[in-house]
Amino acid sequence: MPSFDGRVVQYPSFQNIRDYLSWRQADCHINNLYNTAFWALVQKGDMRTTEAEEILKGTVASQKNEILYSRFGINYNDEPEQFKKGSVLHRDYGTPSISATNSITAENKGEMSRTRKEKERKRRSRAEIQLEFVDIIRNHFWEAHPWLMTDG
Repeated sequence: MPSFDGRVVQYPSFQNIRDYLSWRQADCHINNLYNTAFWALVQKGDMRTTEAEEILKGTVASQKNEILYSRFGINYNDEPEQFKKGSVLHRDYGTPSISATNSITAENKGEMSRTRKEKERKRRSRAEIQLEFVDIIRNHFWEAHPWLMTDG
């Protein structure tokens, strides 16, 4: 199972957080493509690790994809998303209704009633941790999970 270090860091804005997470996902993809090509050369191509390193040195993604496909019949696009995108863990409060999404915005502006704040607190306490293998670089993930980019 692939893994890498985790960190707890405070960033000055949600855009900085999103940029950082996007960079981590892109880095995951780059590293996985390299490692997929490297280990195919070693395990299926019967090369020594130093030979595989030499072949891959200075290559770009398209060249690694070509090595995988032409030598081993591996289409990198068919590899599981888990390895290409990494694992995304996040809190999920269920599909928010329009009023819940609006209340998140209102909460940031300090406009929520005491009753609404209590309902929101209870809703958040029922959050479940979700594991997904999804693209967090494009907007779709963030638009589907607006509460991840709010205070609270």
